[in-house]
Amino acid sequence: MASERSRWSFDAIGTRWEIETDEPLSEERQRQVAIIIDGFDRTWSRFRGDSVVAHLARGANSVPLPIDASAMLDAYVALSESTSAAVNPLIGEALAARGYDASYSFTDRGAQRAPAEWQSIVRWNEGRLSVVPPAVLDVGALGKGRLVDLIADLLADVGGDMVVDASGDLSVRGSAQRVALEHPFDPRRAIGVWEVSDAALCASSTSRRAWGEGLHHVLDARTGEPVRTVAATWAVAPRAMAADGIATALFFDGGPKLARDWDARWVRMFTDGQVQWSPGCDAELFNGR
Repeated sequence: MASERSRWSFDAIGTRWEIETDEPLSEERQRQVAIIIDGFDRTWSRFRGDSVVAHLARGANSVPLPIDASAMLDAYVALSESTSAAVNPLIGEALAARGYDASYSFTDRGAQRAPAEWQSIVRWNEGRLSVVPPAVLDVGALGKGRLVDLIADLLADVGGDMVVDASGDLSVRGSAQRVALEHPFDPRRAIGVWEVSDAALCASSTSRRAWGEGLHHVLDARTGEPVRTVAATWAVAPRAMAADGIATALFFDGGPKLARDWDARWVRMFTDGQVQWSPGCDAELFNGR
C-alpha cells in the first residue's frame, strides 16, 4: 500500500499555496521556496510600498533589470497584440481606480484606460527596466504562473511526483492529477474535471477578487471596464506562465489564436452559461459533450 504523500501548505502573495511531494521537503528547501516568493513579491507587488514596481511608479527612471522581467514582458507583447491591447501590463492604475488598490479600498472611482502605447513607456533592455513617464505595472495576467514555474524549477530535483498549487494555478509533475473546474456561479459545483500530468493548469474567474456592483479584477485595458461576456477560463500548457497568460487572454477574442501559438488547450465559460473548448481539449465536461 502506497504511503500518503506529503503536503506543505502556507500563505503567500495573498493566496493559499500547497506543495505536494512524495517525501516531506526539508527545512532548507522550504526556506529556499520562501526566498524565491519573497524576492518575486518585493519586485513585482503593487500592494507594497517597498517593491521595485512601487519605486518605478513613484518616479524612479529605471532600475536594474529584474531577473523575470524579460520573460514576462516579452510574453505581454504577445498577449497585448493577440487581444488588440485588451491585456496590458500598465493596467495597475485602472485596477486601483476601480477599487482594487494597495489598501484594498474597493471604492470605485470610475473607469480609467491603461496607456495603449505601453511599449513606448515600459522599456526592458540593456540591463535596465524603465517606466517613463511613471506608471503602475501589474503583471497579474501571468505573474502567479511565472512564480509557480520558479518554484517547480527549484524543486525539479526532488524525486517522485510533485504538485505546486497556488490556489488553482498549478504545475504537475509525474502522476496525473484530476482537477475540478470550479463553477464560476457556484463554488460548490464543477463544470468538469481535467486530468493533468507533466503540465500546468491555470484558471481565472470573475467570481474571484470581485466587489461592488459587478466589479472584478479582469478589466479590459482599452476601457477600464470589467469583462462582461466571459465568466471563467482554464488553460493547460507545458509551463504555468503560459497557461496563466492564456487563461487571461481567453476573456477576449484573440485568446484562442494565442493558445494555438503557445501550445495550450483551454475551456471557457460565458456569462450566459455556454461552455466552449479548444480542439484537442481532453477535459471531461459535464455538458453532454
